[in-house]
Parts: sequence; C-alpha cells; structure tokens
Amino acid sequence: MLKKIGLAIALFLLPLGVMAQQYFAHTNSQNIISEMREYKDAMATLENMQKKYQDELNRVKDEFNVKYQSYLADVESLPRNIAERRQKELQDLASRQEQFQQEALQSLQLARQEAMTPIRQKVNEAIRVVAEAEGYIYVFDLSTTPIAYVSSQSVDITDKVKAQLGIR
Repeated sequence: MLKKIGLAIALFLLPLGVMAQQYFAHTNSQNIISEMREYKDAMATLENMQKKYQDELNRVKDEFNVKYQSYLADVESLPRNIAERRQKELQDLASRQEQFQQEALQSLQLARQEAMTPIRQKVNEAIRVVAEAEGYIYVFDLSTTPIAYVSSQSVDITDKVKAQLGIR
C-alpha cells in the first residue's frame, strides 16, 4: 500500500518538475544593452556633454586661481575695504563654482536617465516578446536581480533577445 501511494505521489510530482523546468529563463540585460547601437550613441553624447561641463569647470577654476593669486600678491598693499571686497569676490566665485559643479552633476544624471529609459524599455519589450514566444512564465534578469543560484535547467535567452533586437 505504501509503495502504491509513493508511486502515485512520484507520478504526480514528476510532471510538475518537468513542467517547472520549462517555465524559467534568465538573461543579462546589461550585456544586451552594452551591445546596442542606441546605447553606444547615448554614451558618446553623454561623454561629450560631460567634457563640456568639465571644460567649463576648468575655466571657472582657472579664473578663480588667477584672482586668488592676484589677491595674495596684493593683499598686503591693499586698503582694508578693497581687500575685503576682493575676498568676498573670491568667496562668491568659489560658491558659484560649487553650485555649477552640483548643477552639472544633476544635469548629467538626468540626461543619462532620459537616454537610458527608452533603451531599457526596448530591451524589456524584446525580453517579453521572446518569453511569450518561447512560453516562459518567469525571466530573471541576472544584471538587476540578485540570484544566488541559477540551475542549468534555467534557459539563457540572452542570445534570443539580442536576435530580437537585431544585434549580431
């Protein structure tokens, strides 16, 4: 009797195990994104933007250094009110420089987010299309989801997603 119950349970659970193997897949969206033309173009645009901000920041730093050196050279011979005015001018310039640096960082972060959103959407849509075509219920993105273990039974659909996007 116990053998029959054990056999019945095994026969019931075996198809569930086989079916579960067919429902799980994984991919690496960062690997896919890094090969996309849109990503490479976006990164080139962002690097150009960053270079312009850095050039402007360097220009402001150079301006500050010139004024600071002039102040140091003349401070002993200047009347007190002129020295104080120049010191305030240097403080204002340093404050504007710091504010510009923060604004530049925020602008770069926003530009990166705006550039990456449609790219990520395109990849996610390609993952969805491949998953539906292949019959997968779950697709795990190994670049964004911390997964401690991926069985060899989970199917890597990265190449299929790349093909869907026309990569290679």
